[in-house]
Amino acid sequence: MIYYQDDSVTIYHGDCREIVPTLGRFDLLLTDPPYGVDFIGKGTKHTRPGGGYLSGDSNIGPDVVQTCLGSSKRAIVFPGIRLMRNYPQWDDCGAVYCPSGAGMGTWGFICFHPVLFYGPRPKRKGMYPTGMQSFDTVGQTEHPCEKPIQWIRWAIRLAGNDVLTILDPFAGSGTTGRAAKDLGLKAVLIEIEERYCEIAANRMAQEVLPMFGGESHG
Repeated sequence: MIYYQDDSVTIYHGDCREIVPTLGRFDLLLTDPPYGVDFIGKGTKHTRPGGGYLSGDSNIGPDVVQTCLGSSKRAIVFPGIRLMRNYPQWDDCGAVYCPSGAGMGTWGFICFHPVLFYGPRPKRKGMYPTGMQSFDTVGQTEHPCEKPIQWIRWAIRLAGNDVLTILDPFAGSGTTGRAAKDLGLKAVLIEIEERYCEIAANRMAQEVLPMFGGESHG
């Protein structure tokens, strides 16, 4: 069901596996799927008995991305380190480098988030790096897995100046939609947890930030 809609963003509340097949084509799939490991009993959006995706279903991200690739010109996915090998073969990869650390891994502190790229080379002037360094932090949305909006803006710009429509089937608190709206683009978001739909809708209802309104992302 449509939970929220304005001229730029539509938010669906429901299981993306049921909603995605009913949608049309998009210029860009941009998403941060659930990592699906080691969350049992921790009450994240991916394990809550009230309707979140089950932690044991570790392939939900790869499966949904595989489905969406057929209807997206390009795709940018933040897969997490542990599951990145489960995803469809990517055309290129990059990373967000976090010098201050991005969690604990088996061998020590993790200092990067992998980013997978699918589709043809983006249409834009010059060559852009497929990675970035970040000390950015997230906002106060009460979402346990939120990515900084600066990362999402970077990803959208990297995707090329022919991107007009964006799909995020794992929308969370709506960071992809907020970034798209600020950049003058259209986005469709899907989120299974109603409380995060509410957070996302409130973020979309804010006016476009003046510093980003009408900005070229090419």
